[in-house]
Formats: sequence, structure tokens, C-alpha cells
Amino acid sequence: MKVKEIAKALATTPDTVRYYTRLKFINPGKSDNGYKFYSTKDVSRLKFILSARQLGFSVDDIKQILGEADHGKTACPLVRTLIIERLAETERQFKAMLLLREKMTLAVSKWELMEDKAPTPHMVCHLIEGFEHTALEEDRK
Repeated sequence: MKVKEIAKALATTPDTVRYYTRLKFINPGKSDNGYKFYSTKDVSRLKFILSARQLGFSVDDIKQILGEADHGKTACPLVRTLIIERLAETERQFKAMLLLREKMTLAVSKWELMEDKAPTPHMVCHLIEGFEHTALEEDRK
């Protein structure tokens, strides 16, 4: 298969195929006319890579996983460890986003009743400047 064919078969882009080829995650052969040619093994491997990315595995994670498999070792224990780490990381990010959402909601409700003010040499926007100070005070409580 050529780049466009493998991309179409896996519902991805040719740039994605080229990216993982550059990283040497997939290693196509070359045809007589110089085009890269992807085997069924490359298709399966790229399908695995795309699935891993959808599950939140990083490029470095995938490199480790493929390394284990390429050395004939089962990658399953590593995959379990990494997914637990990614889940914990996602939970931290989710909590941070919930806190940000809460602050943004608070800002919207406070700012609805406040008037607009022109900037001064010491103030750009009183909404943000007042909120940061207030938010810091509330966070200390």
C-alpha cells in the first residue's frame, strides 16, 4: 500500500502515516520507482499506534511498548502500568479543569454586574485585576 492508501484504510491522514514512519514506528519498503510501500504488518502496527493514541498513550509510551514487542517480550504489563499512570494524570488534569471552570463561572457571574472602565497607567482591565486579587484571597481561606 502507498501512503494515501494506508491513510484511507485507517481513516487517518497521509501526514500521520509519514510522521510515524519518520519516528521509525513503521518501516515501509521502497518500490522500484522510489515510492514507500507499506505491508500488512505496517498496517497492523499503525492501527495499533492509532488505537494507543486514542487511549491517551504518548509517543514515548508507544515507543516503549513497541520496543518490548520488538524484543519478543509481552508488552501487556507495561501497558497496564502506563494506562494507570495516564489515568492518574488525566484525573489531575480533569480536577484542574473543573477548578478553572468554577473560577470562570464565578468571574462571569461577578462581571455581569460590573461596569466597563477605561485603562489607566496602572490598570489594564479592572475585571481581571480585581478578580485575581479576590481569587487569591478566596484560595487562602
